[in-house]
Amino acid sequence: MILDDFQQKIRKEAQLWRDEGIISSSQYQQLADRYQFNNIEAAARDRSRMTAIAIGGILLVLGTIIFIAASWQEWSRDVKFILMMSLFFSVTITGFYTWREPALRKAEGKKPQRSKRILGEALLILGAFILGANILLMAQAFNIAGSTSELFLAWGFGVLVMAYSLSLNSLGILAIVLIQIGYWSGLGDWWYTPNEWTWARLIVRHMPLVSWLLFVPLAYVCRSRWIFGLAVFAFTTSLQFNLNPLQVLTYSDIAPWVASFAFALPPALLWSYDDLLFPTVNYRLFQPLARTLALVCFGFAFYILSFRWQWQFPDYGYSPPTTNSNILRTLPIIDLGILSGLAVLQWLFLLRQRNNAPRREMVFTLVLVGTFIAITAVVPFWHQGITRISELGIFVFNVLLAILAWGLIQEGLKLNDRRSFWGGMLLLTLQVLSRVWEYNTDLLFKSLVFVMCGSVLISSGLWFERRLSEVKSKKSNS
Repeated sequence: MILDDFQQKIRKEAQLWRDEGIISSSQYQQLADRYQFNNIEAAARDRSRMTAIAIGGILLVLGTIIFIAASWQEWSRDVKFILMMSLFFSVTITGFYTWREPALRKAEGKKPQRSKRILGEALLILGAFILGANILLMAQAFNIAGSTSELFLAWGFGVLVMAYSLSLNSLGILAIVLIQIGYWSGLGDWWYTPNEWTWARLIVRHMPLVSWLLFVPLAYVCRSRWIFGLAVFAFTTSLQFNLNPLQVLTYSDIAPWVASFAFALPPALLWSYDDLLFPTVNYRLFQPLARTLALVCFGFAFYILSFRWQWQFPDYGYSPPTTNSNILRTLPIIDLGILSGLAVLQWLFLLRQRNNAPRREMVFTLVLVGTFIAITAVVPFWHQGITRISELGIFVFNVLLAILAWGLIQEGLKLNDRRSFWGGMLLLTLQVLSRVWEYNTDLLFKSLVFVMCGSVLISSGLWFERRLSEVKSKKSNS
């Protein structure tokens, strides 16, 4: 669409230049050949056709759905099943062939019609939504009892199969979203009634492992950074909520390794992540993103654990389980074992790669990250399993947060990277404001700190942008 608008503007300007004598007819023809003025009308005609087909198809599908809804109670179960499956397969097959046609035309040397690919993808997404409606209506027709979690999980895994088959980013994102809705819907039931087991609760319990093993390979199939980011988000959040480390951290009688795994495993797994571990992958597509997300995990963990209330025994509120067996039955032990083994394998692979090409900066970064992971794992374990170190824990994680923020600022200055610089500045500012707000300080002092932080942010930002523009100008001049 943007390209078509650009071509139309160029044609209009070229016609104006030709009429005013600025360019000759031969120069206008050169511009017409270069920017394909003759194809503008054909593209507009194809777009108009696709719009009519899309609107008409949507109306046809809606009319069919309304007809089915009006006669739903009068039909037998077999008729209902045949109609709903026919609707799903007809929309999906039509969408598949419409989506595939531009690729076939391109392979034959013909010009592909981009609008058909968009229409086909839209029909496939519509087919994914019809799949969810089929699952719900078939469960009602055959009197199959199920929870909301089971509905969304079954729907999400069905769309996940479609995404793997077609390598479509949109279907992959939709599948992850649906599975996450099913996870969050079933999380409360899993926590409060741990002794009742269904297939959905088994998925909820092992969602960290499911997210890593199913969603990460999908990112390679679709070559999508969005899917990889969503996979990491699903893995990290499900691990935190399944282990529940912030509540068990303050109780000495609950498995002391829980908080250590919850906070240290995600950055350890992400920083050591290497695309080359996959046998069929010979390029590093997601490793930079994985390391960026590892730094995000570090920042989140350090910031949360820098608060005083995380380390103090609460006088009211959450009541811990009475025995370790209760909590152990609800913990994803299998997930932690498999993912920890994978993290160790990745670190061994990373160390072997670094030994082949040692550099001072790489070694220092590796040692620093390893130290972060070790401290994040040891300090909560020591506090919960050996002896209370509340003040030391608060101090340690405040220091780690300051080191991480300062390192990001230095990295941003060294590489002229805005994201690293501003990430470090915001982390440092957030730490200062949080400490001032957390402790009982005078309002005038808080006001002074807020004003100083705002002034430092403005001056630092202006200085960094001026420095960045000077560096770019020097490079362009050289």
